[in-house]
Amino acid sequence: MSNLYLPARYYAMLGNRLTELGVDVPALLREAQIKPEALLAADGQLTAEQVDSMVSLAALRTQRSDLGFELGRVIKLSAHDILGYAMLSAPTLDAALRLVARYFSLITPTYLMQYRSHATHAEMNVRPALPITAQVLAFHQETIAVAYYETVKTLLAGAPASCSIYLSIDPPPHVDRYRELSAATIHFSQTGLPGARIVFDKALVDRPLVMADQNTVKMAEARCAEMLNNIVNRSSLSEWTYMMLRQAADGQPTLEELASILNLSPRTLERRLFLQGSKFRDIANKARHETACALIKSGRLNITQIAYHLGYTDAANFTRAFRREAGVSPNEFRQKQQSDSSQT
Repeated sequence: MSNLYLPARYYAMLGNRLTELGVDVPALLREAQIKPEALLAADGQLTAEQVDSMVSLAALRTQRSDLGFELGRVIKLSAHDILGYAMLSAPTLDAALRLVARYFSLITPTYLMQYRSHATHAEMNVRPALPITAQVLAFHQETIAVAYYETVKTLLAGAPASCSIYLSIDPPPHVDRYRELSAATIHFSQTGLPGARIVFDKALVDRPLVMADQNTVKMAEARCAEMLNNIVNRSSLSEWTYMMLRQAADGQPTLEELASILNLSPRTLERRLFLQGSKFRDIANKARHETACALIKSGRLNITQIAYHLGYTDAANFTRAFRREAGVSPNEFRQKQQSDSSQT
């Protein structure tokens, strides 16, 4: 997935803040192998490797741990281009968050956001879709959590964005800065798998938005779908499909659901995957098995819970499928992992 690109506009904001902090940004960009024109162009893009390098060098130059927090505070709805416009025009906060989850790849294809609404609450889950260093993971977790706290405040016309934020990182040296998110309760080292989780009360997300406009949101969403298609076509449809399946929060998206995101028919999506040498079933099996391995290693869930999380009807079906892929049962796999860990 190294050929995925990220919108440069967010990192241009980071560059502006680094300039204010006295950093020689042109020199930093040269070392990160980023052309200034790519960072500043309206449609500029950076590779994941360039972003990782820029974040690491920024921390080194400034000796500050709170750069992710800083960036999150300055990202506004307008920074998300047409997606921000769609969110602002949505009828409710719930609808706006569903939009951003659906088109989160327009913000960054290296992370995935899932949004779920329940009887009493709604939650956003953001997880990395690529291998990532601990430093860059912490930076982006804080950026995303803080930015969406501020986004919700904006959508609610400045009303308190009461929520609970769960981050998988340990409390950072600048933990006192989180007092600036006055309506949020912050929990560190909480999410199990790497990522961020934000939980809102159901009454809050059902609140109507003051700039709701059905025609505008329909037009903006059509443009978002077109842009998402361009991102997928520029990289690899099979990689995108794997990424979406690998990081699904509950069960796995179906072929129909993924096709709908791209405004394709299921048959067209299947055909395009075939032309890239892939089959949806094979990608889904690989993603499900790797998710199973990650959940078993984390130790958070028992085998039955993992089976239901992955969409199996019972633990026996999950055990048979896992044994076909790994050659051992889920329990045997967990025991081996625990044994290996105790020997290191």
